[in-house]
Amino acid sequence: MNNATTALSNLPLSNRLIKQTHEILLQGVPGKHKMPGTFRTSQNWIGGSSLADARFIPPHPEGVLEYMADLEKFIHSDNTNLPHLVKIAIVHYQFETIHPFLDGNGRIGRLLITIYLVNFGLLTKPTLYLSEFLEKNKDYYYSNLTNVRTHNDLEHWLQFFLEGVRMTAENSIKTFKQIIALRTDVETKIITLGKKQRLAKQFLNYLYSSPITDTTSIVDALKISFSTATRLVHDFIKLAILIETTGYKRNRIFVFEHYVKLFRS
Repeated sequence: MNNATTALSNLPLSNRLIKQTHEILLQGVPGKHKMPGTFRTSQNWIGGSSLADARFIPPHPEGVLEYMADLEKFIHSDNTNLPHLVKIAIVHYQFETIHPFLDGNGRIGRLLITIYLVNFGLLTKPTLYLSEFLEKNKDYYYSNLTNVRTHNDLEHWLQFFLEGVRMTAENSIKTFKQIIALRTDVETKIITLGKKQRLAKQFLNYLYSSPITDTTSIVDALKISFSTATRLVHDFIKLAILIETTGYKRNRIFVFEHYVKLFRS
C-alpha cells in the first residue's frame, strides 16, 4: 500500500503500477513462485480442486492483457458520469472477474480500492481499507460478485459495496478519535520525564509506526545507544505505555498495547 500510493506521485494508476504492487505483495509468501508482477499465461480457477468442479473460472489467459487494458481505460475515462465510489465498485468487480494473476488477486483487488481513492484525490492518505468488512461478510461478498456475473445484478453488488464504504469510514473515524485521545493521555504521562521529554517524544512517534518492537530496532530507529534505549523502554514500561510480552531477559519484545488494542476492537 505504501509503495503504491507513494508511486502515484510519478506513475498513474495503471497496469504497470498494479503489477509492481503485486510483485511486492508476493515477496516472502507462499505464492512467491506464481509469477509475481506478471499477468497470468495459464488458466486459473476459484474454488474446487480443478476446472471440472470450480466455483468460478476466469477468462482464458489469452484475453487477460486485452481485458486489463480495457479496465485501465475505464478507470481513467471521463465520459462515464459515474460517481467515484460507484466506479471503483465496478472496477473491483471487473478486476476480480478477470483474475489477472495466478495468486493474490483478492488482496490486490482490495488494495486497488484504496489506491484508486488516493489517485483521484478522494483520500490524501490510504486511510480507508475495506478488507476487514469484506472478510467479515465473505459469503455475501462472493454471492454478490457471482450474481453480477450470472444474473447481471449490479444493483445489489453496488449496495453491498457502498454499505462497506460507509461502515469502514465510520469505524475509521471512531479509531482516529480514539488515537487522538490516547495521544493526549500518553503525552501527559511523558511530561513527568522532565529532561528526557524530547527523546521520549521521538520514541513515541516511532511507536505509532512500530507498536511492536525490540531494543535493537529502537537503537537503529532513534540512533541512540543500547543503554539509552534500555532506559527509555524502562521509563515507558513504568508509565504503563509499553508492556513486555515474552518474559525473557534477552530478546524481549515490547508492545504499545493501548494503541494496538484500538485496531483489534
